[in-house]
Formats: sequence, C-alpha cells, structure tokens
Amino acid sequence: MQRKTKVALAAATTASALGAMLLVPGQLAFSADHLDSPTRTDPAVNPNADVGCDIADDYIWHDADVVTIVHTFGGPSATTLPAFYDRNVLQTIDISTSPPATSADVRIRFRFGPGANPGEHGIQVENLPGVNGALIGPVEQILSKDGVRVYAGLRDDPFFFDNPGLRLSRTTGVLQFTSNPSRSAFFARNITAVVIEIPRSRLGAGPIEISSTCARFGGLLS
Repeated sequence: MQRKTKVALAAATTASALGAMLLVPGQLAFSADHLDSPTRTDPAVNPNADVGCDIADDYIWHDADVVTIVHTFGGPSATTLPAFYDRNVLQTIDISTSPPATSADVRIRFRFGPGANPGEHGIQVENLPGVNGALIGPVEQILSKDGVRVYAGLRDDPFFFDNPGLRLSRTTGVLQFTSNPSRSAFFARNITAVVIEIPRSRLGAGPIEISSTCARFGGLLS
C-alpha cells in the first residue's frame, strides 16, 4: 500500500495546496510526489512500473460553502497515453476532522470499472459525506448526488517544477527560477485526476487533515 500526501486545511482561509504548504499556522503539509519510489513506479527504472497505483499530488481549497479536493495519480504521462482506470486499484482519501490528525473521521474510497458500453470506464465512490450509498457513473463527466459532485478524467498535470532553473541556480549560486511553463518538468504532460466537491458544513467548522492511499488487490507490482 502507498500512503501519500498530508494536507492541512484551515477552516477560515481560502487557499490551495500545491506541494508543501503551510495552511494552518505552525503545521506543515507534507506533499506527495510523482514516481515514488522509482523502483516501483518509474518506467525508466522498472519496466513493470505500477503507474496506475502511483499517487502524484493532492490539491485542496475551499470557500464558505464548498471544499474541493483534487486527487491525481498515474503521471506525469505523455499526452498520447490514456487515463489510468485500473479496476484492481483501490484509492482512499482519509479526512480527519478532529484530533488526532491521523484519525480517519471520513474515509472516501473509489475504484474504476467497465462502463455501460465496451471500451468505456466508470467510477464508484463510497462514503461521501451526506451521500446515501455509493456514487456511480461514467468517467469524463461531472456526477452529482445528494449535494456532492465528482469528476474523474484525464487532465493536464498542474504541478510545476523548473528543472533548468534548479540546475542554473546550483551552477551560478543565484536563483534562476522562472514561471515560464515550458521550463516545467511537467509541461505538456497529463495526469489522471479525481475531483470531489463537498459542502463545507459536512466536514465541521474546524481545521481538517487529509491523506490519501493507493492499494492494489493482490499487492503492488515489484
């Protein structure tokens, strides 16, 4: 099983979590990363890489009414590749709404399966706060049930890292980072994403902690 990404969400602050961020004063949000660990998920290292069970990053933000969680995995991948809808993988998003931060007061689980027609895929999401039963429907569509919305599909990888800037900074001793998207290691790369919108009132009024896991039925590939 992989456990990736721990993100703290402040109740009265509108903010997004990208990488490691401080969203609650004095509390560090530990981020996930792509291709972790390389011997398991990097195709350049392991020809049997378990890309479909490789969590990339989690992003979270909220306003007074809605908490939005974006869970990404299976990337960065070439734009010629499809999304990773592996029916033998179970993804979990744990939400802690009370101490200790490691408690899972809400445990959202989802997995993929065949769609209504040959070649199509669907998603099943369980334990959504305030939702009666599972939310089930096709990917690449916005699904709604009991006030919660879910989307699963192939998206442009939003993560940004300036590799040339890092190398230049090391060489010159002067920071050389830029916001130029073409310098990003994730430029023109895709990711599989699941987006969940939950009414803020269903997660309580205080700060919350979020972590995510991925498990393969029968164990991860070696």
